[in-house]
Order: sequence, then C-alpha cells, then structure tokens
Amino acid sequence: MTLDPTKNPDWKIAQDAESRMKTVETLAAEMGLESSELLPYGHYMGKIEQQAVLERLAGRPDGKYVDVTAITPTPLGEGKSTTTIGLVQGLARRGLRSSAAIRQPSGGPTMGMKGSAAGGGLSQCIPLTPYSLNFTGDIHAVGAAHNLAMTALTARMQHERNYDDATLARLSGMRRLNVDPTRVGTGWVMDFCAQALRNVIIGIEGDGRRNDGFMMRSHFDITVASEVMSILSVARDLGDLRERMGRMVLALDRDGNPVTTADLEVAGAMTAWLVEAVKPNLIQTIEGQPVLVHTGPFGNIALGQSSVIADRVGLKLSDVHVTESGFAAEMGYEKFWNLKCRYSGLTPDAAVIVATVRALKSHGGAPQPRPGRPLPEAYTREDVGLVEAGCVNLLHHIGIVRRSGVPSVVCINKFHTDSPAEIAAIRRICEAAGARVAVSEHWKKGGEGALELADAVMDACNSGKRHFTPLYDWNLPLTERITCIAREIYGADGVDFEPLAAQRLKALQERPDVNELGVCMVKTQYSLSDDASRKGVPASWRLHVRDVLLFGGAGLVCPVSGDISLMPGTGSHPSFRNIDVDVNTGRVTGLF
Repeated sequence: MTLDPTKNPDWKIAQDAESRMKTVETLAAEMGLESSELLPYGHYMGKIEQQAVLERLAGRPDGKYVDVTAITPTPLGEGKSTTTIGLVQGLARRGLRSSAAIRQPSGGPTMGMKGSAAGGGLSQCIPLTPYSLNFTGDIHAVGAAHNLAMTALTARMQHERNYDDATLARLSGMRRLNVDPTRVGTGWVMDFCAQALRNVIIGIEGDGRRNDGFMMRSHFDITVASEVMSILSVARDLGDLRERMGRMVLALDRDGNPVTTADLEVAGAMTAWLVEAVKPNLIQTIEGQPVLVHTGPFGNIALGQSSVIADRVGLKLSDVHVTESGFAAEMGYEKFWNLKCRYSGLTPDAAVIVATVRALKSHGGAPQPRPGRPLPEAYTREDVGLVEAGCVNLLHHIGIVRRSGVPSVVCINKFHTDSPAEIAAIRRICEAAGARVAVSEHWKKGGEGALELADAVMDACNSGKRHFTPLYDWNLPLTERITCIAREIYGADGVDFEPLAAQRLKALQERPDVNELGVCMVKTQYSLSDDASRKGVPASWRLHVRDVLLFGGAGLVCPVSGDISLMPGTGSHPSFRNIDVDVNTGRVTGLF
C-alpha cells in the first residue's frame, strides 16, 4: 500500500517505498546484468562495469531511445524527472523492459530551492537520501579532479615566480610555462550555490612570505558546471576520458598560447580521481525499474545531459530507454540533438515535451510563481484564456523537436488543480498543430497514471517518421553556428557579440580543431530569450553574447549570454531550512 502523494511529502513516500525495495543484486539480475558486471554500494545502490556490458552485448540491437524535454519552465520546475520516472513505470506496466537515465543531483539545488531531482509523488527514484546526498561520490571526484588542476596551475605560477629557469629545471625538471595571471580562465569549484565566491582574491601572502601562493583574482563555479563534468558526460570510455582530460585549457601564456592540463602533467592524476566515477550508477524507481544515474551538468550553463555511457548501457539492456535533457527544448533538447547525439552516435526514436497548466498560465500572462511562496490565485482557479495564450510557448517547442526530424509527444503533466477545460484546451491546440498528446497522472498514480503516455510514446517510436537531421554543419564558422541556434531555435532576430566575445571567437576560429568543437550555449532557462522576464515567445529581440568559454577537453565552445552565472546563488528561503535528521533512526527528513 503506497502513501497518497496529495497528503504526504515526497520524502515520506520514498521512505515508505524503501521498505519494499529490491536489493541491487536482484535489480541488476532482472535488468540482465551478470554478477561480475555489478559493483554493489551497500544493499540498494551499485555501479556498473560498463565496458564489460558493452563488449558482451555488442551484437544485441539497441532498444528504443526516448528523450524527455519540456516547455520553458517556471522556477518551480515542470516535472521532467518525474515524467521520466513515470514513463518508465508506465512502459513496464505494458510489459516492456524499460530503464531511465537521469543526472545526479547537485548539492546546490538540493540545498537551495529546487530539491533533489529524484522525481516526485509516486514517480520517483529510491533510495532518496543517499541519491540526494553524497551518493557514490561521483560529484566529489569531479570536484577533486578539477581542483587538482587548479592546484597544479597555481603552484606552477608560484614556483615560476620564485625561481629562474635553471633552478626550475634543477629542482623538478620543469620548463617555464609563463602563465599570464590576467588570462587564467578556469576557477575553482564547489557543489553549493555560493554567490560569495563568484569573485575572490587568492594567494594573499602572510608575514611577507612568498610561499603562500600566487596572488591574483580568481572565482568559483558550481561543480556541475566544471568542464570535468562535461567530459565525464560525453566520454565513451576510460581511454576517451583520459585523452580529453589532457586537452583542458586552464589559462593562456604571455604570448597567448593555451596552457593545458597536459602541459602541467596533471591530467593522469586527474583521471585517477575518476576511475570509479566513469562507471554509471544503478538505483530503482519506487515500482522497481532500473534507473541509471550518471553525471550532472546543468542545462543552462553546461551540457545538461546524463552520460553517453549510461545511455549506451541502457539501450543494450532495455526494450525502451528513456533519457532526460535539462530544462526546455531550446536548451536541453537542442544540446541533446546537436551535441550528445553526435558524441554518442545514437539517434532518438521519439521525444517527450513536458507541459503543465501552471507553466502555460505563466507564459499566458499570470504572475511568476516563486519557490517557498503561496501560488498566486491565477494558478489555483480555472482560466482557459491564460492557458490558451501560453500555448504559443508550447507550440514553439513542438516546432523545435519537429525541426530535428524526431516524432514528439506532448505530455500534459496533470496537477490536481488543473481543470478538465484547461486540459482540453491544450489537447485541442496541440492536435491542431499535428502533435501527439497524452495526459499523464504519474505523480499521483505512478505507472498506472502514465499508461496513456506510454502508449503515445510507443506509437511515436513505431511510426517510422524519424528523419533525424542536425541543425547546422560543424564546418560552418562558430559565429554562424551561434546565429543559427539563436534564429532557428530561440526565435531571435540575430546576435550581438560584445568585443570580448568577438575577440575570443576570432581566436577560436583559428584553431586547427575548430570544426570538432561543438557550440554549447549558456543562457537563462526561464525564457526563450536571454532575458528571464520575457515569457511566451518573445518577438523583436537579439541575443546578446558577452563572453565565450572554451572547454577544450569536452570539445565545446560555450557562448555566454545575458547575466547568467556559472555559480548560482542561494535564495532567502533555501531547502536546507527544512532538512534534519531523526537522531533515533538516523533518517534524513525534509528532502524533496
């Protein structure tokens, strides 16, 4: 007997379901893993020896491949992870071997305002607490590898300042790298939303000593925005990971040449931190289906995808494998379509676009809902007009997926406050645009509530109407690719490049490997534009690119638009205020 999600918080539902969990050995055996391919982490979590699985099943055809994306969300989120889990549960109730791939939650949002990203209600993954806090240590390993690179760089800068060439060579065999302290692009990372660390001064000397580090401006990003996390997400295996790790560019020297982790001879040690992290993690839905959890890059400031490795494993072991892309279709799905699928060589059979009445009302003109505050009245009373007005945003996202040549299904993620007339309006508008539509109550009813969605997804997968086509040619100049994304996907009139961004793009265009570098946009998730306040489908605007970052190891050029930051902030009503521990049982309470 499961708890009623309308009367119980997610963490209570999870704890109740955890009393009936399968052991990870049972889960793995049902999934088709051999015992030697599973590395248990306790009773209910494990890691998968992915290379052994992929070699053993190399001749087995892949299952159907489904991506879950969404319309432009409100700050409350629209339930992509919940829908991913619910869909897998619904497919299982139709007798299909199904699996999910989702990202590991970052400590920033978990302790901030978004929660653990485990899904919700009767469509979530368990065990909730270890999944949300620490898990198998992958994010910590990413942070250690990244900060080791910065340790190597700043130590080298200090020693090159203190010693001449002959002494450097005698002490350690080092050659002088001549790092320009004003052109160190990489900072440090930590996995919290710590706005106080966005801009810092490091290496402040005490008592006149010169061994306290190299004094310079620096910064912190959130760990999931680290290039190391993106490398882990796109790497095909450990060898690919090791090669990419050496191509990370941390700074430029005084002549403008890149200084890499290979130059610092630290890439091997960085990879050593990630030997276990490259293996995908295995947990389960509350109905007992396998969930692969691997990597955690944000969708607005990074790649926004779970790993290529997790998807390759899931596709070999499942009839249908469902993966999730961060934020809306213009961010997460665009990166899935034009970046992840290129790296993996995989092509999707269908895409699910999650929509809620709440988000559509926001795009139709209702006041923006805020986390931790009561919903404005517009969201709790019927207003078909607001919903209809907001559907312009949904139609835009349907068009994005259609542009990729992949069949789509609009999933109306139904809330108990939604009226039949509001649901009917969404269905009518979407079907008039030629889109499949399914109403899903997976949050309230689990897999049983996702049967209509599961049937619609399988219909899309089997429709034979897939013509998967990249958005742009990677041989085009970077500025043209960025402009293509802005015009074709965001609906912008064009792109304005600030002098710094234009200068960096010009230098990047001269690299011999420029046609192997993908474009990974950095933009607000709350609008199709680069202005979070503009809802619906903004008209008459231009994308403003103020900076461009290079992730040489991941093979990404990252144009930064608007005021987006790679270190989010903690708000005035963070989630950590609700989290505590029952000292008698050791159970964590208040996670959601």
